[in-house]
Amino acid sequence: MVEDNPKQTMPDMHIDQENDPSTLLQRLIKLQQSSRYIPDEAINHLAESLDLSRAFILGVIQFYSFLHSSPRGEYDILFSDNITDQMQGSRLLAERLSRHLGVRVGQTRDDQRISLDYTSCIGMGDQGPAALVNGQTITRLTPERIDQLATLIEQAVPLDNWPTELFQVSADVKRRDIVLNSNYVPGAAILRCQEEGTEELLNRLEQAGLRGCGGAGFSTARKWQLCATTQAIEHYVICNADEGEPGTFKDRYLLQAHADRLFEGMTLCAAAIGATRGILYLRGEYRYLLESLQRTLQQRRGNSLLGHAILGQDDFNFDITIQMGAGAYICGEESALIESLEGRRGIPDVRPPFPVTRGYQGMPTVVNNVETFINAAMIIQQGTGWYRSVGTTQSPGTKLLSISGDCGQPGIYEFPFGTSINDILVACQAHHTQAVQVGGAAGHLIPPAEFNRTLAFEDLATGGSFMVFNQGRELLKAIDNFTRFFRHESCGFCTPCRVGTSLLVKQLEKVMVGHATIRDLDELGTLGNLMRQTSHCGLGHTAANPVLDGLQKFPGIFQSRLRSTSFEPAFDLDASLEEARTLTGRSDSGAHLEGGGV
Repeated sequence: MVEDNPKQTMPDMHIDQENDPSTLLQRLIKLQQSSRYIPDEAINHLAESLDLSRAFILGVIQFYSFLHSSPRGEYDILFSDNITDQMQGSRLLAERLSRHLGVRVGQTRDDQRISLDYTSCIGMGDQGPAALVNGQTITRLTPERIDQLATLIEQAVPLDNWPTELFQVSADVKRRDIVLNSNYVPGAAILRCQEEGTEELLNRLEQAGLRGCGGAGFSTARKWQLCATTQAIEHYVICNADEGEPGTFKDRYLLQAHADRLFEGMTLCAAAIGATRGILYLRGEYRYLLESLQRTLQQRRGNSLLGHAILGQDDFNFDITIQMGAGAYICGEESALIESLEGRRGIPDVRPPFPVTRGYQGMPTVVNNVETFINAAMIIQQGTGWYRSVGTTQSPGTKLLSISGDCGQPGIYEFPFGTSINDILVACQAHHTQAVQVGGAAGHLIPPAEFNRTLAFEDLATGGSFMVFNQGRELLKAIDNFTRFFRHESCGFCTPCRVGTSLLVKQLEKVMVGHATIRDLDELGTLGNLMRQTSHCGLGHTAANPVLDGLQKFPGIFQSRLRSTSFEPAFDLDASLEEARTLTGRSDSGAHLEGGGV
């Protein structure tokens, strides 16, 4: 367990640059951890020292879910509220703790002892229900563990003295293939790069067919080449470890078990593009990993694999720092992530220009995720033939999946690209499956008729989330959960997404309580397609996917709840005049509105 000490848990972020406004977010995170909120006097001090307005700083605080301008409880507990956590009973457990401690979910107790609330998926779908306590992860919650937590809190036991078994996060793998089965030799890929040159490095990645593992599938070699050929005084390497897509946790495993490979991949990228600085952007929910990641970085520096004159090459200097996120799904989008790294709200930029030509600090920047960097390191060590030995022609290699939901063996799986959904369901011991959500909330809902489809860029591309729903599940609840998630996570920048996500939630509420009509379903489809076409960024483009997929592939779950095929108004104007009719004693036809509803 990582100690709850802000001096030990904060990343190395060069915070000695006292007047650098790009350090704002990291300073705010430090204040949140030490004071349980951002005090007003601290905001004034930051405004003066960083030459920023109070309004700007308050805007940053309000943007990130884990930052607060009013005090949180001494024990700040957030239950993961992804649909798979709910399927495992997370909400019943939260209510149980609420009753024990006398505090309602969403509130802070009067004595400031505890705050209790829900949060978005925290990346523990294979060992839920899960929660965060002061930023530390607690897994496999049960009624007995809830009672234990209540006792520890009422007795004011410091978090550092809580039983360590509460904080254990396993790194179990259910299926391995070529990447996870191959031995890694620290420095081997870097040494090969030094011997053969960076041009050959890029050639090998191109020949291997490595593509970005976040779902978009852009050529890794092409991205690195574009960045390398952009003239600038500095280039940067950024690892996107902001794994916020609901149901995804494979990067969490890689960070926990294979951080050395990750940092080797980032170092190879630095050699290819001429960078001297790299940054790992670690999602706030994975704070428990920070200390071990820092140790791995230090070990690599001691072994001449990081820092000055890497492996004795005088002109190869590269180091990596870690910066924390603070609870914002949108920061998984690369331009929003860069905005966050620079201390601002994570609002996506209009592209082009892309980060490879204008990214962090306005300089050419490569942004790849954890799995991509690890695959790059292993390809250079093992060779292109090794990587192409599995997969398909268009999608060589393997994909790590985070499998959760209704299956006998949830967890981490490595499958060759081209594996069918049917084969995956057999491997994870799923039975009587009604649907699979591939790619997280932003992905696609797949019915049994499509279980012969394969995981591949030419068919079903995915960042790694695979949620299983059996025939006993009410699928509309999953769609509602995803839609509410997007409403909460919308950055609010553009109207189609900001307003559209709220309207989707409202319309779905009408369906779920049995008051919707055919016309309402038509409006859901129209609204969803409008959001796809007009939203500013990928969040808005995909936020309606759960609804649109549901309407197209599972129409029965909507139609079975329709009240009638005629229009039912959301607001009955005639009924609203009843009080006036009563007061005036009128009930004649002139006191009524024909039709009444709007």
